[in-house]
Amino acid sequence: MRFDDYDTGGFYDEMFDAEGRPRPGNEAVVNRFSELSLDELRTRQQAAEKALLKMGITFSVYGDEQGTERIFPFDIVPRIIPHGEWVGIEAGLKQRVQALNLFIDDVYHGQKIVKDGLIPAELIHSASGFRRECLGLDPPGGVWCHITGTDLVRGGDGRFYVLEDNLRCPSGVSYVLENRVVMKRSFPRAFDAARVLPVADYPNRLLTLLQNLASRHGAKPVVAVWTPGIYNSAYFEHSFLAQQMGIELVEGRDLVCVDDRVMMRTTSGLKPVDVLYRRIDDDFIDPEVFRADSMLGVPGLMRAYRAGNLALANAPGTGVADDKAVYAYVPAMIRYYLDEDPILDNVETFLCRREKDLRHVLANLDKLVVKKVGESGGYGMLVGPHATAEERAAYADQVKADPRNFIAQPTLSLSRVPTLIDDHFEGRHVDLRPYILYGKDIYVMPGGLTRVALKRGSLVVNSSQGGGSKDTWVVAGGGQGQGGAPC
Repeated sequence: MRFDDYDTGGFYDEMFDAEGRPRPGNEAVVNRFSELSLDELRTRQQAAEKALLKMGITFSVYGDEQGTERIFPFDIVPRIIPHGEWVGIEAGLKQRVQALNLFIDDVYHGQKIVKDGLIPAELIHSASGFRRECLGLDPPGGVWCHITGTDLVRGGDGRFYVLEDNLRCPSGVSYVLENRVVMKRSFPRAFDAARVLPVADYPNRLLTLLQNLASRHGAKPVVAVWTPGIYNSAYFEHSFLAQQMGIELVEGRDLVCVDDRVMMRTTSGLKPVDVLYRRIDDDFIDPEVFRADSMLGVPGLMRAYRAGNLALANAPGTGVADDKAVYAYVPAMIRYYLDEDPILDNVETFLCRREKDLRHVLANLDKLVVKKVGESGGYGMLVGPHATAEERAAYADQVKADPRNFIAQPTLSLSRVPTLIDDHFEGRHVDLRPYILYGKDIYVMPGGLTRVALKRGSLVVNSSQGGGSKDTWVVAGGGQGQGGAPC
């Protein structure tokens, strides 16, 4: 099935240039896919979907009357990033995570960046993720954000920009790992010819990072994944990662604090836990310190943490850097803490808390994307060009009532990637979430999760809003593969 009729639609297409020629690094995939008939492609698409269904790859949609469990849609056309381009992205992500970590540490200690006038104190103290209870905390090794998922978008100029940072409980890495397994089975020759960088070592790298956080030395540390339970939208991922790392999956009811040590209930009695990879928000981890009505947490857990008897990844309080208004100051953080210019730029951002920005946003709602600073998953946002006049007016009232909690950004001309739609390829908008592990050093998974807006014309890639995913191939370039295997 050839791409002869494929239309880039005037957008930046990541597989083909404006003249319809494959971009560098895409040649092997274009050639392999062009050799296959429509029936063959459909068969492989269906086989991939069946494989993912058998793997149990699902996510939950809260409040959906049709049921919560859904299969995450998947498209078999991979998204290609040449290694030469990836090197710059990787360097930019490492730089950004370093600066964010230094910022969080500063927030809970001297707040020098506030005293030097770079960030308003009110902005930090009013952030929903700021935790006064964490003032003076010193996490193991001085690292706060151990696992980060940073969302990137490619604009019409072909450059990658940072859309937002996710430092609390970033999800989606399980889809990356399972998508890769399916694609290697579905297109072994295309995969081999493209010389794709591996992602399969992520669970081992994550486990090593977690084990190195333990305060006990000489004995093998006990590490567990802490989940809110089966009704959480990312429960599949929690259980998947625990299984991949060969460690326990626990809920709050499985844990108890004894003499400032967190213990795990087992059939042979209580067993001390050294490290928890928590997939539960700060508010719920310890009812003695945060929300008193939490049924998910462990009373006394923060005492154990402060005593150095327990390590948490990520550390409590990291959510202050998740705030979309704080995001606007990350370039300033990089210059302040690292004395470097940012490698990756932010998307231009208007802070509605500023009177000048507020006036601009209200006057241009039909051209902007407006977001609530504490929301995620594509919720609580207005895509101005796609909204009705009534929707924009109602949203404007929300913004005027609470300007601190809104930001706005230009409606980007997001890049597109060919996607199999019925009997042909159509371009669909994509973003990218690479995963960064920060331990003794910083590791960036090659590629990450490509989310694709499967609805024609949609810019919303979130799975809860009708999006799907693609396998992301960071390709070394060149190479024709070994042959012998079916395409």
